[in-house]
Amino acid sequence: MPLQSIDPATGAVVWEGPSHDAAAVAAALGKARAAFPAWGSLPLADRIAHVEAFRAALEARKDALAETISRETGKPRWETLAEVGSMIGKVGISIKAHAERTGERRQEMPFGEAVLRHRPHGVMAVLGPFNFPGHLPNGHIVPALLAGNTVVFKPSEMTPATGEAMAACWAEAGLPEGVFNLVQGARETGEALVGGAIDGLLFTGSAGAGAHFRRLFADRPHVILALELGGNNPLIAWDGDIAETAAIVVQSSFVTTGQRCSCARRLIVPDTAWGRDLVEAVDALSRRIVIGAWNDDPQPYIGPLISEAAAGSAKAAVDGIVARGAKALREFRILDCMSPAFVRPALLDVTGIDAPDSEIFAPVAQVTRVADFDAAIAAANDTRFGLSAGLVTGDDGLWDKFLLECRAGVVNRNRPTTGAAGSMPFGGLGESGNHRPSAYYAADYCAYPVASFEASSAEGNSGAIAAMLKP
Repeated sequence: MPLQSIDPATGAVVWEGPSHDAAAVAAALGKARAAFPAWGSLPLADRIAHVEAFRAALEARKDALAETISRETGKPRWETLAEVGSMIGKVGISIKAHAERTGERRQEMPFGEAVLRHRPHGVMAVLGPFNFPGHLPNGHIVPALLAGNTVVFKPSEMTPATGEAMAACWAEAGLPEGVFNLVQGARETGEALVGGAIDGLLFTGSAGAGAHFRRLFADRPHVILALELGGNNPLIAWDGDIAETAAIVVQSSFVTTGQRCSCARRLIVPDTAWGRDLVEAVDALSRRIVIGAWNDDPQPYIGPLISEAAAGSAKAAVDGIVARGAKALREFRILDCMSPAFVRPALLDVTGIDAPDSEIFAPVAQVTRVADFDAAIAAANDTRFGLSAGLVTGDDGLWDKFLLECRAGVVNRNRPTTGAAGSMPFGGLGESGNHRPSAYYAADYCAYPVASFEASSAEGNSGAIAAMLKP
């Protein structure tokens, strides 16, 4: 049965092609393995030249690639143009990170020198997500290739056309045969890839999948795992201008239709008049959000969820929270005037109820009202995740306390939780990752350090032990 990707806004088929079976995946891995020795030993300057050629190909195809991403994901064109821009920017950032974090270091010693070098692992499997089908796998692929690894990439089965477009850009960059390999398919294809002869798995996706990979690779310690997973992220809004704070909340919770791993899922506010006014302002602002198709004019703020099934799953999760006693300040609805993948943002008051500690990958914000700031931090940390967190306050002391006590890898102040710089690491704690953050620190898991003592000759070693030897 052929693989298809569907435009979630219209139901139209965007792309159709064959799904790779286990034999095809094994062939791709074989090509990657055969290409590794030559690619890994190629001078870094030559690898950089290929990666820069890839950047040029992206720039030349920017508009077309953005349209492909929009059609497959439903994201508005303004957002997918920004995504391709991030892909282009990743090249320069990765070159700098590779030099800074995995370069060569030499130190003079009495006998010669101590040398630190970094070596590629080998064949890296990259599994891409649907929400940022270009930018997120690109953040693994570029540093992996720079380090001298070869890559087998499987895009999400929901965004295969984006994977094909990326492969075309790498082909235009003139990579040697087998250095970059694309396989398409769903779960079975992914299972064949991770079960094959790989040296690393670079994955962005759900916490459930990440837990599965941890167990799967428990007896394969030679395989490097880099897991960037989801989060049940808190945003504490404590004081300040109501309108500005509401804008931060809406951007944190509802951008990309809530389909960012760094979206704020939990809004924690003081149980005061200010807190009540803020929740009302968030409700009012959320009602003004423009929802539409990627090519609507004017551009919408958000599009549909990735699929009708995703919308149904999100609604079931919200219904479950309401059944536990949550108050729907703004109900979650599937919009019947558009595709069944379109939903409207929801605002739930979960104060005092036992809400599940899970990630709803949709525009759903859960409000918790607390008595004081200590209780706010306790509520923020009451999760098995630890990806992103935020605090809105003008109080430097509260920020210092939050920064010290909050358990998350990305912690923002007076900015949306979804903001992150490519020139810094990106990753989280607990079930949000495995202590191998991506973005600028991707260089760390794409190469391993080799430390050496080196001398130009063997002279001097015998004298060091002569006094301890029998005559």
